[in-house]
Amino acid sequence: MTTKSKVIVITGASSGIGEATAKLLAKKGHRLVLGARREKKLQEITDSINSDGSQSIYAPVDVTDLKSVQSLADLALKQYGRIDVWMNNAGLMPHSEFIKGRVDDWNRMIDVNLRGVLYGINSALPTMRKQKAGQFINVASVAAHSVHPGGGVYSATKAGVWMISEALRQEEAAAGSNVRVTVVSPGAIATELVNHVTDPDQKKAMNAYYDQFASSPQRVASAILSAVDLPADTAINEIVLRPTRQG
Repeated sequence: MTTKSKVIVITGASSGIGEATAKLLAKKGHRLVLGARREKKLQEITDSINSDGSQSIYAPVDVTDLKSVQSLADLALKQYGRIDVWMNNAGLMPHSEFIKGRVDDWNRMIDVNLRGVLYGINSALPTMRKQKAGQFINVASVAAHSVHPGGGVYSATKAGVWMISEALRQEEAAAGSNVRVTVVSPGAIATELVNHVTDPDQKKAMNAYYDQFASSPQRVASAILSAVDLPADTAINEIVLRPTRQG
């Protein structure tokens, strides 16, 4: 563990960007608190991290349940006494055209992609204010900046993450809290997001697109590491990254 070791909480840590970021940050000496729905996957990732001499703990978390998210924050405080970084990473992407009427998919996206971020902020911000230091990393998407047929609700939720992040940044700057905010907007990344698509036509098209263009979640993890390790007097407020060949 380095002298600059930070306590970093990551939701959606059982795969993809969350898993890749957890493993990279642990290698750099940071202490990890991992949350996701799949406890077995969390256990495997935590065991892998700790086998290398790094420090990580985990708890099953449902980001749509405020008490569940608050319990993750409580675990971090109980184990490590502080929260330096909270990464709101859990997300869903079940694309479909509005005419398909997949209301359940819409509601799941709103609950996970928006409420999950708000619950994370609510659970960690008071601690960061007391510490006079902290950082939120909120994972949005390039879909926060553009939209296409079938992606209306997903883009709306990710644009909401962007707006929430910017409002939080301004509030914490005005408060002089030294709480930094970074919103990360990845393009096509090889994660489990496409598995959430329930519309067969959309899923077929997206699988083909991701097979052609998607890059590794480790690329996003490297960008996040840069934001975490930046000196405390400066913040990277937004990271937009795509595979080089993605249009």
